[in-house]
Amino acid sequence: MKKDQMIPGRRAVLRIAACVGAALTTRLLTAGQAQTPGSPAAPPPATGAQAVSRAAPPVKPSAYRLQPMTEGAQPRYRRPLPPVRKTPILEMPELGRTMVLTFDDGPDPDYTPGILRTLRRYDVRAMFFVCGETADTHRDLLREADGDGHIICNHTWSHPLMTALRPSRIRDEMGRTSQVVEDILGYPPLWYRAPYGAWNRYAFEIGAEMGMEPLAWTVDTLDWETPGTDTIVRRVVDGAGPGVVVLNHDAGGDRSQSVAALRRYLPRLLDDGYRIAVPHR
Repeated sequence: MKKDQMIPGRRAVLRIAACVGAALTTRLLTAGQAQTPGSPAAPPPATGAQAVSRAAPPVKPSAYRLQPMTEGAQPRYRRPLPPVRKTPILEMPELGRTMVLTFDDGPDPDYTPGILRTLRRYDVRAMFFVCGETADTHRDLLREADGDGHIICNHTWSHPLMTALRPSRIRDEMGRTSQVVEDILGYPPLWYRAPYGAWNRYAFEIGAEMGMEPLAWTVDTLDWETPGTDTIVRRVVDGAGPGVVVLNHDAGGDRSQSVAALRRYLPRLLDDGYRIAVPHR
């Protein structure tokens, strides 16, 4: 009799386990639906280390921002996280007989408009590595550059020497700048450059977490030293070559020589058969 009584007992346990399993399955499915983008009950995007540790391929740029995007805003770009590099990109030979012009430290109302006019005249695009505090002050210039098709990039908030900063400060400098660019233009930058060309492991790691690639340069015009317009032109022309990245400045001091030099060397580069272009956005 005892043996016969054990059979229904086991059946009861199995029925209870099946019910519990079904309830848990329903709960997990409901939770998964609640996390679907666009669902009314969807939680805000994860941020910081929480988002980096979450396994959800592919990670969107907004998912590892220091702050969530403004509700309803959609970043223009989507791509997987870039690799963590040990050295910055110096040139872009994959672009063929093409050179890349870059301008650091802006935007500046005294010099950036002249550079934009010259680029517009020759219908070419450049990369602008902006400092967050100046971009926040001169938002219309940032919008104008973006409207002309130029690439807006991250050059930290206040142009510090990043190798002298704690990782938390590096994250703040880069994160604030990416956030203000996204606030103004609706998308975060995909490229960044260390002030003074001073890179370290933390800068590479944090930049990759934010979805950005590190770009240095091949030709340094040293225009910040105001060596004279002729000297700047000569340095660019002598250093010209396929995939070359040229470093100029459109802020941070008197950049009238930089503006004048661009008017002279840009048509020469085009006459020599070079294309002036930027990476695909």
